[in-house]
Amino acid sequence: MKKIIFAFVALFFATLSYAQIEGKWKTIDDETGQEKSIVEIFKKSDGKYYGKVTQLLIKPANPNCVDCKDDRKNKPILGMEVVRGLKKDGNEFTGGTITDPKTGKTYKCTITRSGDKLNVRGYIGFSLIGRSQTWHKLK
Repeated sequence: MKKIIFAFVALFFATLSYAQIEGKWKTIDDETGQEKSIVEIFKKSDGKYYGKVTQLLIKPANPNCVDCKDDRKNKPILGMEVVRGLKKDGNEFTGGTITDPKTGKTYKCTITRSGDKLNVRGYIGFSLIGRSQTWHKLK
């Protein structure tokens, strides 16, 4: 009986940690398939999740986000928060935004985890119109 309870508790905690997105992730360009950067996702004291670029794997034409429209305008891409304000909703992280530093455009964002991969979807309006990328857990 103790083994069954232990197995259930272990499975429960494994399921909880499975849905976590905190950590370092390698971003892959959905158009070229190239590795672009390392983004670290973390939880702030407001209980929301954010992600900042900690390493660039491809040298950008311009190291600053010249086309950004908000507080990130002309700021370096390295160290920039590209994911902001995500909230955990079941197995999804939603309600936040993601910014493409290459174009300066900001989109609504939804992230789901599948093993060592994140499915990152940026969209305008509703989720059917948008782009998806798969990010890989950095080991």
